[in-house]
Amino acid sequence: MTKRPEEVALMAQAGQLLASVFTYLDGLDLLGCSTLQVNDLVDQFIVKQLNARPASKGQYGFAYSLNSSRNQVVCHGVPAANEVLLSGDIVNFDITLEKNGYIADSSKTYLIGEVSAPAQRLVHVTYEALCKGIQAVRPGGRMGDIGHAIERHAREHGYSVVREYCGHGIGREMHEPPEVLHWGKPNTGLVLREGMVFTIEPMLNQGASAVFTQKDGWTVVTRDGQLSAQFEHTVAVTRDGVRVLTLRPEETALREQVQAG
Repeated sequence: MTKRPEEVALMAQAGQLLASVFTYLDGLDLLGCSTLQVNDLVDQFIVKQLNARPASKGQYGFAYSLNSSRNQVVCHGVPAANEVLLSGDIVNFDITLEKNGYIADSSKTYLIGEVSAPAQRLVHVTYEALCKGIQAVRPGGRMGDIGHAIERHAREHGYSVVREYCGHGIGREMHEPPEVLHWGKPNTGLVLREGMVFTIEPMLNQGASAVFTQKDGWTVVTRDGQLSAQFEHTVAVTRDGVRVLTLRPEETALREQVQAG
């Protein structure tokens, strides 16, 4: 379950390559693009520019290099040529990358064009919830501390946390033990140890937490049709705290919070 220091170093390399994929996306004008176009651009960037492998492609029979989850889609959205990103949309791109045998996993929710204030607020609070969860990671801490920090922040702002999906251990395989729940009680659950590597990936809904999977077998949507947002990072438990392996350059506040903690 724990990784050796040399394994964490390789995962950090994969994580920083993955962070550069989001930097690449940040520089694109996504308005008017189809989610399939975004998928194809990311695929080419990972393979040709980074000399890495899109780890989602072919995993569990999934044919694409990313999940694109737009508006009421909670997770596992399938890129499509007829799904065009319009002004006012929010869309989460969940991307995995494998390099030198190790996988990194991260996601970011993008605001497309002129987005309503309530949608912006949901996205902002979801990112804050991820950061709260990350700040709860430390050796000797418990898994319940992470979930509690996330759920408390979500509830304080009037949002619900999706319970059907969780974070997970990661390494040579995309999904490894342990499960990382985004709700819980403090000082409960698995004890965190140096060398553990896992994802934290909360999904927050504007309305109720209930979700269902559409007929394609992949796309998960909110039952009440309200918006959902998600952010994700791959993190490692260190001797003194936590290291965010997929940290993006613009995340200066999170970097400072982790270092201060």
